[in-house]
Amino acid sequence: MSAEVKEIIDFSDLGKIDIRVGTIEEVESVKDSKKLVKLIVDFGSFKRQILVGMQGERDDPKEILGKQALFVVNLAPKKMAGEMSEGMLFDIGYEDGITPVLAQPEKPVPAGTRAG
Repeated sequence: MSAEVKEIIDFSDLGKIDIRVGTIEEVESVKDSKKLVKLIVDFGSFKRQILVGMQGERDDPKEILGKQALFVVNLAPKKMAGEMSEGMLFDIGYEDGITPVLAQPEKPVPAGTRAG
């Protein structure tokens, strides 16, 4: 089953989103949450703490340790379960009700490489 295509946007709207490849260096459970996992992600010239709701979606969230994935790095920071999240992980499948997988480059690229 395929979802309907969202409303048309201007091509310039894409330029507002800063999507970069990050290397996941740490994966930890968030103390006061049944769902959140804290990632420390290396983007080459900077690192970010990013919270993701993958607890329970995978047998072992640490299986993504060391992998590269796509992240939005210019979202306003948001506090969740007492921790600060400084970005968003792109995953594939959540919105369609299937177990999410990482959006990843087809081969390794330098951390911080921009998508687009």
